[in-house]
Amino acid sequence: MQHIIDRFISYVTVDTESDPNSNTTPSTAKQWDLANQLVEELKAIGMQDVTIDEHAYIMATLPSNVEHDVPVIGFISHFDTTPDFTGANVKPQIIKDYDGGDIILNKEQDIVLSPSYFSDLLQYKGQTIITTDGTTLLGADDKAGITEIVTAMEYLIQHPEIKHGKIRVGFTPDEEIGRGAHKFDVAKFGAEWAYTMDGSQIGELEYENFNAAGAKITFKGKSVHPGYAKGKMINSMLLANKFISKLPKEEVPERTSGYEGFFHVTGISGSIEETTVQLIIRDHDKRRFEKRKALVKQISDKINRKYKKQFGGDIAVCEINDQYFNMKEKVEPVMHIVEIAERAMNELGIKPIIKPIRGGTDGSQLSYMGLPCPNIFAGGHNFHGKYEYVPVESMQRAVEVIVKIAEITAEKK
Repeated sequence: MQHIIDRFISYVTVDTESDPNSNTTPSTAKQWDLANQLVEELKAIGMQDVTIDEHAYIMATLPSNVEHDVPVIGFISHFDTTPDFTGANVKPQIIKDYDGGDIILNKEQDIVLSPSYFSDLLQYKGQTIITTDGTTLLGADDKAGITEIVTAMEYLIQHPEIKHGKIRVGFTPDEEIGRGAHKFDVAKFGAEWAYTMDGSQIGELEYENFNAAGAKITFKGKSVHPGYAKGKMINSMLLANKFISKLPKEEVPERTSGYEGFFHVTGISGSIEETTVQLIIRDHDKRRFEKRKALVKQISDKINRKYKKQFGGDIAVCEINDQYFNMKEKVEPVMHIVEIAERAMNELGIKPIIKPIRGGTDGSQLSYMGLPCPNIFAGGHNFHGKYEYVPVESMQRAVEVIVKIAEITAEKK
């Protein structure tokens, strides 16, 4: 257990926050710090063909130790952390033999991780939990996944009696800003399929995710002295508000779950003359996804028609861009890769939790790039904030799942 703790802490204490406003890959220079550290560690544990390219994508090989033909499989995680909350100066706290009560993250700031609010904590009573100190995120998303992959490869190298085929591992930058797979060389990786170790609680196994789009609607206006504005002024901020009010009020993140899609306004800024609304559109079902995009366009068009005479042109400029698609379409034809992971968990006494991802994953893009890639639990909870935590035992079980998948894949048919 201590070996996993030490490895995990060595990763999370390196700041690797990505930056959506950067045009480089990786988006921040500091991601190189952990990337280079990982390269040296992969070499040190005995991995072969360890490479890192000019964009910090890392790949390595564990050669097969069987004579018969075995499909090449892969395991992938990302080393950046989200820009939603600071990842600088992470100070992990280790809570041994968790008693099921409140965990004081930061006494001075009265920040408490409580099972009365985060009930999932009670699953881990008696276990060792790693938390933040309340001032940063932890980085278990996805440094827990990296910890598990490296530890599993090290274990297989140290235990050659465990039979496995050729295994490829890959670590990527910038997943948190939606670019983790953009420059991933699938042909170079050379696997028939792979698994991202990027899920949450123990047992999660996912092969469905949202179809996703981003929308930007720019509203124009006319500024006139307010004392003489009747019939002349057009306040673009009020137009933006009118647009938002036309979106389905119940179809927002805070009121949806499971397979329910949503519209999510992520930003609004403006003045009388111009206001911009940013939103994201999500749905697992492709038909409903297309209807959601069409609704955003319809509301914009209706506003345009209403103000065409007064404004003299389009007063609402709507831009919608697809971001990623549901990987279910690419994984279902090769469902045996999900069944192998499910069998591995069952044989280890872990109850598989097969459910859709309410978000995106590198595996989605990779699946559409020709590398089918379901997602497996990494063990963490409450990602992207100060209440993030990970049970060490969950990371241990994830290591066991990786090893078992390798064993099952290498079985003679």
